[in-house]
Amino acid sequence: MPKPVTQDLRVIIGGGGEMGVRTAELLSDRGHDVVIVESDPDRCNELSEKYVATIIEGDASRPEKLRQAQPERSDVVAALTDDETTNFAICMAAQRMSDARTVMRINETPDELYEEFVDGLVFPERLGARAATNEIEVSGVRTIEDIGGNVEVVEVEVADDAPVAGKRLDEVRLPRGSLIIVDYHGNRLGGPDTLLEAGHRYVLAVESNVADEVMNLFRG
Repeated sequence: MPKPVTQDLRVIIGGGGEMGVRTAELLSDRGHDVVIVESDPDRCNELSEKYVATIIEGDASRPEKLRQAQPERSDVVAALTDDETTNFAICMAAQRMSDARTVMRINETPDELYEEFVDGLVFPERLGARAATNEIEVSGVRTIEDIGGNVEVVEVEVADDAPVAGKRLDEVRLPRGSLIIVDYHGNRLGGPDTLLEAGHRYVLAVESNVADEVMNLFRG
């Protein structure tokens, strides 16, 4: 299993649709260098005004266009268009050109074929950009449900050097807007005596404005 990132990444995103752009915004906010490859000229002009990422006009599934984004200098290539076949082609092209990690958006139940050939899958669609961001960063965080609005449910693994590691829940001051739902056994709700053990995973509900603060507590 890949290790969580400990430094800034260079990420190529194939597809400048809503999911691709939101993922780029989240990655950019976290200090990563992002390049978006988008085939629609009008969309490219619109994205250029947002100053979220470097924009390259073209079809990322075409090797000559993907090569312009320099995958050999990148850490991750994330194929996030709304077409599964295109996304697979982008990942295959990236693997031929570089050692970059490949992340692919799929629209149906995960297929073993895809799991064999790409490094990470983003599914289902409704989990959206934050799930893609977590997969790109290999963050030890898995988005389970996007409730809508400002709240999502995530599964988080406690890192060895995390501030909460080895502590009971009543010894930790979680930010307002976050809640541990289930302990790692999955057979009881989180309570004051819930022990947060390194290497174990917990299910939390978090509001988006405190998500990064919560992740820092659990991931270090």
